[in-house]
Amino acid sequence: MAQSSIEWTEMTWNPTTGCSKISQGCKFCYAEIMSKRLQAMGVEKYKDNFEVRIHEKELETPYKWKKSKIVFVNSMSDLFHKDIPLSFIQRVFTVMRENPQHVFQVLTKRAERLLELSPKLKWSHNIWMGVSVEDSKVEERIDFLRKTDAKVKFLSLEPLIGPLSRLDLENIDWVIVGGESGHRPRPMKPEWVIEIQEQCEHHDVAFFFKQWGGRNKKRNGRVLKGKTYDEMPEIELQRSV
Repeated sequence: MAQSSIEWTEMTWNPTTGCSKISQGCKFCYAEIMSKRLQAMGVEKYKDNFEVRIHEKELETPYKWKKSKIVFVNSMSDLFHKDIPLSFIQRVFTVMRENPQHVFQVLTKRAERLLELSPKLKWSHNIWMGVSVEDSKVEERIDFLRKTDAKVKFLSLEPLIGPLSRLDLENIDWVIVGGESGHRPRPMKPEWVIEIQEQCEHHDVAFFFKQWGGRNKKRNGRVLKGKTYDEMPEIELQRSV
């Protein structure tokens, strides 16, 4: 568990760590870089660097939070990686369902496995399921997501490295857009972002603009068309204070 600087969540929870690259969006993986740093710092959880690992003890953590939280699940991994057994994924889902006071945001690039396992998972309104889509080459991930039983479905178009001109937003509740950051970021054109924002507005889909990115993402900021877009789906919870 850790407080998060990610603009669209409040904290992170990693019952699994580690992953492997499957598409161009993985090229400069932030989680891989962070794993190396944490390993060098001697953090036990990352002793195997970016190898896929499950962490049984982490399943206890959400029961200890005293206030309602918006939680990004597996910021350092992908819950639907082939090396994570269905039985453990089901246990993660049980924990999320048994903590309905929190919103759990799950994000994957492995949308095909997500759809395959969806009937074997028990979904609740506080489990938000998303897929990462960096360009049109992986746009089919949206179709896989749409066919799942998730109650709230979202897209993370980050790092956006190509145009997505004709997004099918049917049954999609939320779209996040962000540019790549780091030492060698690939550029994101403003017209790509504006086009997506206008599609979301037309289809009444919540739109969140995370960042322009670049080598100095803080300086480049997150203002689009003169304003900040922080839209999110309606949270169907009784938030405790």
